Amino acid sequence: MAIKAVQQIMLGTVTGREAQARETLATIRAAGYDGIELNGFMIHPTPFLVRALTKAAGMPTGKGGSLDWKRLLKESGLQVVSIHQDLGSIERDPKAVAKEAKEYGTGDVVITGMYRFDYGSADAVKDLCVRLNAAGKALKEEGVRLLYHNHNCEFIKTDAGARGYDLLIGNTDPEYLNFEFDSYWPSEAGVNALDVMKTLGTRMKLWHINDRGARVSGPVMTPILTSDSMELGTGSMDLAALAKQALGAGVDAVILESHKNWIDGSPVRSLEVSAAFMNEYIK
Repeated sequence: MAIKAVQQIMLGTVTGREAQARETLATIRAAGYDGIELNGFMIHPTPFLVRALTKAAGMPTGKGGSLDWKRLLKESGLQVVSIHQDLGSIERDPKAVAKEAKEYGTGDVVITGMYRFDYGSADAVKDLCVRLNAAGKALKEEGVRLLYHNHNCEFIKTDAGARGYDLLIGNTDPEYLNFEFDSYWPSEAGVNALDVMKTLGTRMKLWHINDRGARVSGPVMTPILTSDSMELGTGSMDLAALAKQALGAGVDAVILESHKNWIDGSPVRSLEVSAAFMNEYIK
C-alpha cells in the first residue's frame, strides 16, 4: 500500500507560526494523507535569497524553518517519506545528510534537479550521472537511498539527440540511483508521462502527482488558454491510468505537489479537494 503524502513546498504560506503549522498538519491528516515530504531548506532557517526565489516562482517557502519540525510531525502522526536535498550538500557531507534523514524517520533523500545547468549538453548530463552514482553510493553506505526528481528541463533533446532524462536513466546505476517521478512536468513538455513511467518500471520509487488544466468558466476572449496546476481529477491528465501504472510498479509513496493556482487561493483547501482522488485511487 502506497503512502499518501503532501510536499512541504505547498505549505510555506500556512506553516509560518507553530500554531498555524500544527493546524495545517492536522488538516492534512484529517483529509486522509499519511505523510509529508520535507525540503532541507524548509526545516532549517531559510536564507533570504531562497525565500525570494521561491516567492517569485509562486511557491513561497515562508518562515517556518525555525520551527521544531521533528516535534510537530511526531505530534501530527504524519510520516516523513523523504527529504529533498541538493547534490552539493550530499557531495560535501553525505554522512550529515543521511543522519538528518534518519532522524526524521526516512531512508530516502531526493535531488530536485540542477540549477544553472545545461540539460541540452549530453556530456554535461553524462557527467551529472557520474556525480549522481557517486553520491548515491556514498548515501547507500550510510543506509539511505538516493532518488532524482525531474522537472521539464530533462525532457529537452540534448545535442546528441537523446533526451536528458533518457540519459539519466541509461547512465545511472539502479544500485545507487532511482527516481521520484513527477508526471506533471513531462506532460507540460508534451511528453507522454505514462510511457516514461513504463520505461522507469520499478526504478520509480516515489510518484509526484498533480493535475493540469485551466480554471476558466464561461466565454473566453481567446481560444488559447494557459494551463496550470489543478486539483486532482479536475484537470485533463489521465491520472487514473498513471495511478494504475505507479501502484503496479510498487511505488512506496504518492506525493501531492500542486503549484500556484490553488482553488480559493488556498493550498490547504486545494489539498483537501485533491484528497478525494487520492483516497479513491491510492490504496
